[in-house]
Amino acid sequence: MADADTESKPVDQDTLVADIDRTRAQLARTIDAISDRMSPKRNARRAVDQIRERVSQIDPVMAGAAAGAVVIGVTVLFLWRRRKR
Repeated sequence: MADADTESKPVDQDTLVADIDRTRAQLARTIDAISDRMSPKRNARRAVDQIRERVSQIDPVMAGAAAGAVVIGVTVLFLWRRRKR
Protein backbone atom coordinates (compact mmCIF):
# COMPACT_ATOMS: atom_id res chain seq x y z
CA MET A 1 0.00 0.00 0.00
CA ALA A 2 1.41 3.39 -0.98
CA ASP A 3 2.02 6.13 1.55
CA ALA A 4 -0.09 9.29 1.17
CA ASP A 5 2.97 11.60 1.31
CA THR A 6 4.70 9.66 -1.44
CA GLU A 7 1.74 9.93 -3.78
CA SER A 8 1.36 13.70 -3.35
CA LYS A 9 5.04 14.55 -3.95
CA PRO A 10 6.73 13.64 -7.22
CA VAL A 11 9.97 11.76 -6.62
CA ASP A 12 13.01 13.01 -8.47
CA GLN A 13 14.75 10.06 -10.11
CA ASP A 14 18.24 11.45 -9.40
CA THR A 15 17.38 11.85 -5.72
CA LEU A 16 16.04 8.31 -5.59
CA VAL A 17 19.17 6.90 -7.27
CA ALA A 18 21.42 8.87 -4.90
CA ASP A 19 19.46 7.57 -1.90
CA ILE A 20 19.77 4.00 -3.17
CA ASP A 21 23.52 4.46 -3.71
CA ARG A 22 23.97 5.81 -0.15
CA THR A 23 21.98 2.93 1.28
CA ARG A 24 23.98 0.41 -0.76
CA ALA A 25 27.29 1.92 0.40
CA GLN A 26 26.14 1.90 4.03
CA LEU A 27 25.05 -1.72 3.73
CA ALA A 28 28.41 -2.65 2.20
CA ARG A 29 30.26 -0.99 5.11
CA THR A 30 28.05 -2.82 7.61
CA ILE A 31 28.68 -6.18 5.94
CA ASP A 32 32.43 -5.50 5.85
CA ALA A 33 32.41 -4.65 9.56
CA ILE A 34 30.48 -7.82 10.41
CA SER A 35 32.79 -10.01 8.34
CA ASP A 36 35.82 -8.36 9.96
CA ARG A 37 34.49 -9.16 13.44
CA MET A 38 33.62 -12.74 12.50
CA SER A 39 36.93 -13.60 10.81
CA PRO A 40 38.92 -16.06 12.95
CA LYS A 41 42.18 -14.93 11.33
CA ARG A 42 41.52 -11.28 12.14
CA ASN A 43 40.35 -12.14 15.67
CA ALA A 44 43.61 -14.04 16.26
CA ARG A 45 45.61 -11.11 14.87
CA ARG A 46 43.78 -8.67 17.18
CA ALA A 47 44.44 -10.94 20.18
CA VAL A 48 48.16 -11.13 19.33
CA ASP A 49 48.27 -7.35 18.91
CA GLN A 50 46.64 -6.87 22.32
CA ILE A 51 49.15 -9.22 23.95
CA ARG A 52 52.06 -7.43 22.29
CA GLU A 53 50.67 -4.11 23.50
CA ARG A 54 50.40 -5.36 27.08
CA VAL A 55 53.86 -6.94 26.99
CA SER A 56 55.39 -3.71 25.70
CA GLN A 57 53.91 -1.87 28.69
CA ILE A 58 55.53 -4.19 31.25
CA ASP A 59 58.51 -2.81 33.14
CA PRO A 60 61.54 -5.03 32.28
CA VAL A 61 62.81 -4.99 35.88
CA MET A 62 59.46 -6.16 37.22
CA ALA A 63 59.22 -8.83 34.50
CA GLY A 64 62.70 -10.09 35.41
CA ALA A 65 61.82 -10.18 39.10
CA ALA A 66 58.62 -12.08 38.39
CA ALA A 67 60.44 -14.57 36.16
CA GLY A 68 63.11 -15.05 38.83
CA ALA A 69 60.44 -15.67 41.47
CA VAL A 70 58.80 -18.28 39.27
CA VAL A 71 62.13 -20.04 38.64
CA ILE A 72 62.94 -20.06 42.36
CA GLY A 73 59.48 -21.32 43.23
CA VAL A 74 59.63 -24.14 40.68
CA THR A 75 63.13 -25.11 41.85
CA VAL A 76 62.06 -25.21 45.50
CA LEU A 77 58.98 -27.26 44.62
CA PHE A 78 61.07 -29.67 42.55
CA LEU A 79 63.67 -30.14 45.31
CA TRP A 80 60.98 -30.55 47.98
CA ARG A 81 59.18 -33.25 45.97
CA ARG A 82 62.46 -35.00 45.26
CA ARG A 83 63.31 -35.19 48.99
CA LYS A 84 59.99 -36.88 49.77
CA ARG A 85 60.88 -39.87 47.60
